[in-house]
Parts: sequence; structure tokens; C-alpha cells
Amino acid sequence: MTRWLEALRAAWGAIRAHLLRAALTVLGMVIGVAAVIAVVALLQGFGQMITNQFRSLGANGLVIVAYLPEKAALAGKNARITPEDLIAIRQQVRGIRDVVPLLPLAQLSGSVRYRDHSSSTSITGTTANYAVGGSHYPVQGRFVVPGDDRTRRPVAVIGQSVIQNLHLPAQPEGHFIEMGGTWFKVVGVLNKLGTLLGVVDQDNQIIIPYTTAVSLSGNVTAPNIMIQLQADRASEIRFIETGITRVLRRQHHLQPGEADDFKIQSAAELIKTLTKIFDDISLIVGGIVGIALLVGGVGIMNVLLVSVTERTREIGIQKSLGATRGDILLQFLLEAVLLSLLGGLIGLGLGWGLATLVAHLVPALAGAVVPTWIIVLALGFTAAVGLIFGIAPAAKAAALDPIDALRYE
Repeated sequence: MTRWLEALRAAWGAIRAHLLRAALTVLGMVIGVAAVIAVVALLQGFGQMITNQFRSLGANGLVIVAYLPEKAALAGKNARITPEDLIAIRQQVRGIRDVVPLLPLAQLSGSVRYRDHSSSTSITGTTANYAVGGSHYPVQGRFVVPGDDRTRRPVAVIGQSVIQNLHLPAQPEGHFIEMGGTWFKVVGVLNKLGTLLGVVDQDNQIIIPYTTAVSLSGNVTAPNIMIQLQADRASEIRFIETGITRVLRRQHHLQPGEADDFKIQSAAELIKTLTKIFDDISLIVGGIVGIALLVGGVGIMNVLLVSVTERTREIGIQKSLGATRGDILLQFLLEAVLLSLLGGLIGLGLGWGLATLVAHLVPALAGAVVPTWIIVLALGFTAAVGLIFGIAPAAKAAALDPIDALRYE
């Protein structure tokens, strides 16, 4: 133990004697570790934000969308989810509730107007159950009700950003907005949903009755919709997905061996997949940025090689006083490891601070955290780099002949 403590004291003394050189030496380590910590923390925050968005579907939520494999799409095939599919699912699949259609009206998105103000917004037709099974509910006024659907009533529930974009009053209920040449009465205001992926404003949307949306869609054929539903029990989701698949394949007249032209997505699967994707991205980015640590290791080796030359006489004196080859080797190895860890700790602090600053400036990344595994990995990697790249200088110093070292000028 005494030998190690003495070697550590000598290594630390050598670093303190050349603080500026030590600082420049570990600069590569500082940059590498700071980049790794900041990038991984922000990726974790980004992943958490997306996970929270999908979690709004609920643990039992399922979404059905039309989908075509690339090969089928290139062959000119079409994929649609129709109202008839929704009826079939509702009647033939057990263990489900809150089955609602979603019909986006992209053609009307750029023609929303109130008095002299116009805005581009997303418009979706759905039913009253959407407020039950999803994360949308009114904080002012009311939501779409079954009577609106039965009579194709031109009413609208608007997001909070729509109020600002169209310069509507703070209490917009009872006011009329124009969409695609039709006037809609505002009957409610949705709860605040925030942004998706930090870019898409989910509050910039308008919800209208489903049958009203169908009448405005202008499609001669049945509209292409999405279906959202809830399973009664999360444990039965697999069986429900199997039942839905069987019903839709029969509805779409798909032959055995023919690929599905739809996708069934559950909130749990989306969250699991996204979490794995962001964990993989974190590892990949960490590996790429880790190249900077290798560059820093080369810098440490070069500086220590120069240091061995500068301290040749010192090494000769140490050996003449009884220091063994192992003592010299240990001292220089510890000096390399200390330099690396010093750079790692400084980089850790800078990366943590940078991630915290970005998360504070970008509310969508408020969930940015520095996971323990990346701290352990970064510091362990820096120590390993210092040890590996310190071997050559340490071996050179330990191999010096004491007499030749004492004669060195």
C-alpha cells in the first residue's frame, strides 16, 4: 500500500508541477466525455418525451392504420381502412371498447378562417368516444356529442393554439369559423397537449363530428380512416390483435400468404420499440464520440513520452536511491490514469451542465437525465485509455539505465 501511495503522490506532484501542460493534455478527454454525456442525456430526454406522447394512448390502447409493404406499393396496390372495417371490428372482435374512427381532412387544413384572419391547422373528424378513450377532452364548452354525428352538425372543438392563430376571443364558444367554405360553430376548447417531437404543435388542431367530416371529404368511395380502440384488459391485447387481423384480412379479401395491408399498433409496443431505438442510438453516438477519447489518449502518450525525456535525470536519481523498475513503471502509469480521469471528471461536469442548460432552454427535453451507466462507462473508458496509452511512456521510463540517465543533459 505504501508503494502505491508513494507512486500516487509522485504522479500527482508531476501533474501539479505542469498544470498548464496537463490542462492542454486532457483537453481531448474533456471534449470527448462532455460530448458523450450531453448527447446521451439529451437523447434520453428526447426518448422520454416521445414515450410520454405515446403513453397518452393508455396501456390498453390500439391504433389501426392502412399500410402497404414497399413491394405492394410499387405494384400500384392501394390500402384503405374503411367504415365497414370499423363496423366489422366492433361487431366481431370481443374484449374491446371505445372504438372510434379518425378521419383527417388534409384538403381543408389550409383554409381555416375567422373574420380577417386565416391559419393552417389539422382537421380531424371523430366521434364522442374519442374523448373517452384518448387524451383529448374539453376544458371549455363541450366535446362532440352523438347528436352532432347523427345530424352532421357543423360544430368544432378547437385546440388552444387555434385561438391564438385566428385571434379568437378567450371564450370562443358560440363564434363561427370557416373551413372549406362551410361555417362551423365553436362549441369547445381542448385541453393543452403541447408539442410532439418538439416540433408538431398538437394544440393547433380542430375536431369535428365524424359524419360531418365524411360529407366534406369529397370522396366518391369510402374514406380512408384510422381506428383507435381500447382493450378491456391489457392481458388480452395479443388475442385482440389476432382477432382484428383475422377480421381485416377477411374484409380485404387477402389470400393466405399475402401480406397484410394494415398495421395494428399498441401503445406498449410503441413505447418498448422507441425505448430500444433510443438506447441503441445512445450507444452508437457514445461510440462515435468516444473516438475523441482515443485522440485524447494519443495526446497523453505523446506528452508523457516528452516528459520521460525531460525527467531522465530525475528517473536516474530515483533509481540510484533504490527505486525499482516496477516503481518507475507504476508512477508513470498512475500519472497517465490520473490525467485521463481528471479530464473525464471535468468533461462529466461540463456535459452535465450543457445537458441541463439545453433541457432548461428547450422544455420538450425537460426529461434529459444523465444515466448512471454512461457515467460509469465514460470514466471507466477514460481510465482504460490512460492506462493503455500510458504503457509505452512508462515502459520507456522504467527501462532507462540509471547511469546513462544520470549522465543525461
